[in-house]
Amino acid sequence: MGTARKDGVRRREELLDAALRCFTDKGLLATGIEDIRKAAGASPSSVYHLFGGLPDLVAALLVRTFTRVCAQLTADVTTARTARDAVHALVRSHLNWVDAHPDEARFMYQAMALELASGHAERLAAAKRELQEPVSAHLATFVAAGELPGWEPGLLETVLLGPSHELSRRWLATGAGDLVWARAALPGLAWRAVRELEDSSN
Repeated sequence: MGTARKDGVRRREELLDAALRCFTDKGLLATGIEDIRKAAGASPSSVYHLFGGLPDLVAALLVRTFTRVCAQLTADVTTARTARDAVHALVRSHLNWVDAHPDEARFMYQAMALELASGHAERLAAAKRELQEPVSAHLATFVAAGELPGWEPGLLETVLLGPSHELSRRWLATGAGDLVWARAALPGLAWRAVRELEDSSN
């Protein structure tokens, strides 16, 4: 990688880091591209060279966030050797990531709910599918073995991570909820839910 390319990558990361700080301090709706530029110490030309505007920057930060959370999920889930262990690992890994990275998690939930990356929905969905592929492929081995139901991935994710996502949103927004309790209770709840739903459909 040439010097100019390295500088561009570094500047891009600095702008994304500055954006996350601004979103955390000021809120997503109160933050403008100029706030981010100043926080990063960047010139206007460099900002618009790397990002066409705020929606582009938000989309890039979402992709980076998806990349980071999916990397942790992949590391934790793909070592599981049983369906039960994989489900437990998935839920616990998600909660651990939220606990360790609350600013990124809060941004992710808020930006997706507010649709601040308008115009990038297809790109974001494609990026998320690609990043989730190692976990999806690992879970598919248990589907093939008859240990998990053969639902489409979005439905399976909803059943397994729905309570975890909801508790995380509440905890990040208001401090309500207990992540220690959640890590102890929600993995087992997810496993029981998927087994009971599969049994009821047979």
